[in-house]
Amino acid sequence: MSLKLHVFPLSPRAFKVMAAANHLGVDHELCFVDLGKGGHKNPKFLALNPNGKMPVLEEDGFVLWEANAILGYLASKKPQSGLMPEDARGRADVARWLFWDMAHWDSTCAIFIFERMVKSFFTKETPDPAEIAKGEERFHQFAKVLDDHLKGRKYVCGDKLTIADFALAAPLNVQETAQYPLAPYAEISRWYASLTALPCWRKTLAAKVPAAA
Repeated sequence: MSLKLHVFPLSPRAFKVMAAANHLGVDHELCFVDLGKGGHKNPKFLALNPNGKMPVLEEDGFVLWEANAILGYLASKKPQSGLMPEDARGRADVARWLFWDMAHWDSTCAIFIFERMVKSFFTKETPDPAEIAKGEERFHQFAKVLDDHLKGRKYVCGDKLTIADFALAAPLNVQETAQYPLAPYAEISRWYASLTALPCWRKTLAAKVPAAA
């Protein structure tokens, strides 16, 4: 198997590429990056991604980092899947939401993940109230954008599933632990529930942590 995904499976950024690969039926090997033991800082991993972050895709000497770029590459392997539209406007719409994810949504969700999950897991520190307050302000700002957009739409880009859905929904897997202020946003909850019903979503959530690589 030539395609490898270097991941820390508990991370939403890893989950999105794992779930997409499962949905597409792309043969791949999971290589565990143990963040708790500094696996992202060892020379072997830094040779793949000098940023010291996962996920990373590796295939026959080709190395690609940044989760949303990996989503695009995986979708290109199975164009018939429709995860990346064929028409220019459809592709631009998907790109718009991938960029929005990285500019606003991902970093907002990451505040809650860091304060309420990463700190507890790695450092045993308690959440910083000032950071949580900042996260809540940002979450309401951007969740309203997404919630309003989803009204009348099955998926982010219309009636067809795309990689934009994988990118934006992955952080919601940890909503209970991260405690996002999600209650006012019924459209987001409805949309996310439809994704959790996908076989690939259930398969990825149930995936066992692979051996360290």
